[in-house]
Amino acid sequence: MVFTVKDRCRVCFTCVRECPVKAIKIINGQAEVISERCIGCGNCVRVCRQEAKTYLRQTAEVLELLRNKKRTAACIAPSFPAEFTEIDDYRTFVGMVRQLGFDYVTEVAFGADMVALEYKKLHEEQPEKGIITSDCPAIVFYIEHYQPELVENLAPIVSPMVAASRVLKKKYGDDLQIVFIGPCVAKKAESDEIEYMLTFTELRELFMEREITPKHVDASDFDPPYAAKGSIFPVSHGLLQNMEIKDDITKGDVIVAEGRVNIKDALSEFAQGSLTTRHLELLCCEGCIMGPGMSNDGKKYVRRACISKYVDDKMGKINQEDWKAEIEEYKDIDYSTTFLAMDRRMGSPSSARIAEVLHSLGKHSAVDYLDCGACGYDTCIEHAIAVVQGLAENEMCLPYTIEKLHQSVENLNMSNSELATAREALKQSEKLAHMGQLSAGIAHELNNPLGVITMYSNLLLDEVKDETTRNDLNLIVEQADRCRKIVGGLLNFARKNQVRLTETDLDKFVNRSVQSIVLPDNIDVKIEVDLNDPYVYMDADQMMQVLTNLEKNAVEAMPEGGTLSVALREAGDEDVEILISDTGTGISEENLDKIFTPFFTTKEVGKGTGLGLPLCYGIVKMHKGKITLNSNDNPAKGPTGTTFIIRLPRNP
Repeated sequence: MVFTVKDRCRVCFTCVRECPVKAIKIINGQAEVISERCIGCGNCVRVCRQEAKTYLRQTAEVLELLRNKKRTAACIAPSFPAEFTEIDDYRTFVGMVRQLGFDYVTEVAFGADMVALEYKKLHEEQPEKGIITSDCPAIVFYIEHYQPELVENLAPIVSPMVAASRVLKKKYGDDLQIVFIGPCVAKKAESDEIEYMLTFTELRELFMEREITPKHVDASDFDPPYAAKGSIFPVSHGLLQNMEIKDDITKGDVIVAEGRVNIKDALSEFAQGSLTTRHLELLCCEGCIMGPGMSNDGKKYVRRACISKYVDDKMGKINQEDWKAEIEEYKDIDYSTTFLAMDRRMGSPSSARIAEVLHSLGKHSAVDYLDCGACGYDTCIEHAIAVVQGLAENEMCLPYTIEKLHQSVENLNMSNSELATAREALKQSEKLAHMGQLSAGIAHELNNPLGVITMYSNLLLDEVKDETTRNDLNLIVEQADRCRKIVGGLLNFARKNQVRLTETDLDKFVNRSVQSIVLPDNIDVKIEVDLNDPYVYMDADQMMQVLTNLEKNAVEAMPEGGTLSVALREAGDEDVEILISDTGTGISEENLDKIFTPFFTTKEVGKGTGLGLPLCYGIVKMHKGKITLNSNDNPAKGPTGTTFIIRLPRNP
């Protein structure tokens, strides 16, 4: 009867919220109507702004019926003045319906008149029994399926629609084809006695398709039997007024409730015995004038006023004698019906399963239950029960989804940061790899002529006795030796030879490295060790070069004094980290990506070759480790200084 157009569903859960029996199942964020649980109230159709919920339409079948030239009657629900407010004279509306091809155009309201008499009789014959009205099919379906213990309290009287059809069959013959036209979707499944049912919105579609407008029709009145106060049925208290029963608040004999929340509360309290009322008048919608088969743009109280005006005009013109005669003619028709208890309630899951779902949503105590209703359920516990029953999904919980989104954003930011770091490291590695190849080539080409210069300058130094010449030769030997060291540094930077790994106590090793350098009096030293296991496999001689080089640089970066810090810490299960920090001048941001480039130095000419840090890089790389740094030279951005971070595997 009601179903979902999946392509239009936008995951707003409004239909879930409005469904009084939660006959909506969410699958991958899509809302699907569970037909066996649906009571046809049409709330989901009424509230869905995307028109993702719709109902079974019979416009094509009705047009085919009219083409077949069978005798047909349009039976119009009494709420029509609330829908067609643009038509001033109801007879014009009747003429428009007749122009579609109907032989008769009648009012359901006469059936409402007959039903009101039956209710009045029941009210008088069973003064002690609480009676629930049965004129709204959605209410009947709800009680049969979800509160079957109240079936015996349903008034055993047909709805005005069925009553009208029985009257029309008697008046015009059993072969009459009746098309009910009204504001209700549930009517489409109410009774087998009515073959065709259209909503008012479907009727508008037919008018549009046939190009029928108020200006081009002949006005005419309804065909008999003519209705009286039954036309007030579609508004709240309409049945009571037709029964001529006063709703005396002081007595509490009558309870009138409308809308999904109020009718459930009223039925629940009635079932518990909290209400001792004699009569429950219930409408699933806020009056039939707000039914799902009405246009969406109507206003409740404007519609109510239209009904009141129409009924007032009708009562002023009706021939009471003729009306009473027709009432007398059709009073012997059987207006009774029966109802069946067909329990469709789902069993409640265990408290453990509910708690498990709540915990998965981050709700560990009552304080975490927001009961915001964004999921479509009134409480967090109801949502958890629906998840267990397979009707809902965790992602329907807005706070839970927002928290997941925040976590995803944080993880994405972290991944982007790690990716950027990895990209920079890769660029640096590629650059240094090219520099290493170039350095190795240069060193190899320089080694041979440099060896010849060194050898022959030493031979000449042994042979020459002239002091001036010896001084010149000493300078040559000294500078050649300096060239040899530079070439050695280049080879160390680009070296691919294996390291000689030995088990080393890193704690003692770091202390020894600090003791190997000259520390001015204005330099403080801090050594922090946070290792579960201090033993690491490494080439101690080469790694000593790395540490002493970095420590010397740190001391030189603090000419005014400061603190040299060396820290050891775990880095996962397989790695350790050595952090060498100073409180010195720091390294400018534009120089950070050049720091491991051979021959780059910020020291004065003659005081540095620019090979110390590249050498450190090469040695760490041979240990399958990584060396990175953080530095700040701007006091406005925080404490100045530099920290080198060496990450080494425990066993490369």
